[in-house]
Amino acid sequence: MVPISRPPFRNGWVGVKAGRVAALGRRGEERAGDDEVGLGNVAILPGLTNAHTHLELSFLRGRIPPADAFVDWIRGVVASRGRVGDPSAPEILAGIEEGIAEAIRCGTALVGDISNTLIPFERLKRSELAGVVFHELIRFNAPDPEAFVEQAMGRLEALGVAERVRASLAPHAPYSVAPLVFRAIRKALDRLPSLPTSVHLCESPEEMEFIASGTGAWREFLDEMGAWSPSWVPPGTSPVQYLDDDGFLDERVMAIHGVQMQLDDLARLATRGTTLVTCPRSNARTGAGSPPLEDFYASGVRVAVGTDSLASTPDLNVFAELAAMRALAPSVPASDLLDSATRQGARALGFDADYGTIDVGKTARLLAVDVPAAVADVEEYLVSGIQPEQLRWIDACSSD
Repeated sequence: MVPISRPPFRNGWVGVKAGRVAALGRRGEERAGDDEVGLGNVAILPGLTNAHTHLELSFLRGRIPPADAFVDWIRGVVASRGRVGDPSAPEILAGIEEGIAEAIRCGTALVGDISNTLIPFERLKRSELAGVVFHELIRFNAPDPEAFVEQAMGRLEALGVAERVRASLAPHAPYSVAPLVFRAIRKALDRLPSLPTSVHLCESPEEMEFIASGTGAWREFLDEMGAWSPSWVPPGTSPVQYLDDDGFLDERVMAIHGVQMQLDDLARLATRGTTLVTCPRSNARTGAGSPPLEDFYASGVRVAVGTDSLASTPDLNVFAELAAMRALAPSVPASDLLDSATRQGARALGFDADYGTIDVGKTARLLAVDVPAAVADVEEYLVSGIQPEQLRWIDACSSD
């Protein structure tokens, strides 16, 4: 048993009733019950949280080549999306469905999905996944920020209410969203007090240069796209300080990537209670760099895990992301990495009452991962690169 909320223990059992964890213990100390299902030599753990992905970009799998510079990779994405045009094109819809199925097959129970179109919302509602769809807003040159954000709020309200899938607003990044749009989003989020938000932050060297001086590849890209605002004044700080000085950062914010963050940036996030979501496999492919994971954990900031989209990563397997993290951060305990891929992501998304750990009363969306008999350290094994064929969902074993 790998409950996450307490250390692993052997010879464990979990009792499930009406889709919830009713009890758990160690064989011999307590009785599991009469309707037992033996699962063999497995590790039982909560379903994983993929705290950052873009399901509507799933159709781009294999289409965007790796880049040495992040802006060059972005150009590839913009060009490929532009060639499709219609956001509800059959290949995009098929990609969303395939992405959802792949995430479930890889052991994901909960997602933080970034969407410009909100099209994934209905498909997630029909799936076994729970999560938050972040309606991502991009507008650097915004004549009427309040109206722009209010239109987005109207689209959220039109979605209605779902039990396991929620929708919120999210600014894309400091280099693509005007300061007054950030403020309008922050104001709108006050009307959604129980929901988190998300922002790509300190992802690339180009972002750092642009926020510090207003120059470089991002300035050129904004000019290319006709999105430059001549009234914008570079803050002359790091992106983290820029958003913090403007009052944006707090415990509801998920800061995505953080590849270029320095120690003072991390300390600031830790103070604000902001969760940092790392996606190292994507960072390597997009030219963003390698995240300083050991610094992340040493700083005390909350760390969650995302795969990013299939435009920049080979699959939606959070276990594979954990293996990449283990390679980058050999000094970080495996238990901390697993905590990031379960409890921390669930907490950041606002689902920690039901997901992220195996505790009485929580949703019994549980995984069984086959473990070779010779394995001595199950947590280390679980961050070694588990593949879909090694796991299965066990909530089908529940009874009333």
